[in-house]
Amino acid sequence: MRIVSLVPSLTETLFALGLTSDEVVGRTSWCIHPKNMIRDVMVIGGTKTPNLGKIRKLKPDLIVMDKEENPLSVYQTLAKEGYQIFVSEVLSPDDVPHMLRELGKACNKYSEGENLANLCQDSLDSLEQNSLSVKTIPLIWHNPLMTVSPRRYSGAILTRVGFDVIDTKPGGNGYPEITIEEFIEHHIELILLTSEPYNFTSEEGESIGKDIVSAGGTAPEVVHVDGEDLTWFGARTASALTRLADFRKRLFNTMKLQ
Repeated sequence: MRIVSLVPSLTETLFALGLTSDEVVGRTSWCIHPKNMIRDVMVIGGTKTPNLGKIRKLKPDLIVMDKEENPLSVYQTLAKEGYQIFVSEVLSPDDVPHMLRELGKACNKYSEGENLANLCQDSLDSLEQNSLSVKTIPLIWHNPLMTVSPRRYSGAILTRVGFDVIDTKPGGNGYPEITIEEFIEHHIELILLTSEPYNFTSEEGESIGKDIVSAGGTAPEVVHVDGEDLTWFGARTASALTRLADFRKRLFNTMKLQ
């Protein structure tokens, strides 16, 4: 089977299913894991701008896409040309076990998909129930400042491990811009600075905190968090849940919370 993946986290997942670089024949420039496996896989462009000519030359049996990550126009073009396409739609870590099973089926890796799904479900089931409410904003972009709601995977996985992620614009697309005044309006106590898609510096975090205080708000805690654990759904989800739950516990202990 020849597979082209346009989704970084699912490229990683394909190799976790036991596929090799002889089978995963195309990837995007953002598909950087696993490093020892992807170096021999042809780069066919970006997630938003894949080179369709390169994809056609690879003659894939399966193209892996994601509803949010990849443009609808790319899907429509490839589907019209008759390619078999697997499309994921993952809005929460609770969606991941089913997706892993379906991806395993699409790749003829039934038992491997089932094993990854069970591992993810075990991680979900083992999470402790947390009653503490700390109003949290994860920042994913700097200029303009942007956050992510609990209706999207990054916000949902934080919510699942016990962070109270605030949806500042419930009717929006899940990735709202946020102003300094809105931090104050929503009484935000904790800001999480992600390392991707934007890699925040400590100085940028300090500046945001100072701006909140200057505008009359209370200084929030400002902490860095691993962006890959927030965005790379799939095979990584099980371990990401464990790491983020441990991160929350350590952080709240530091903040002298339970």
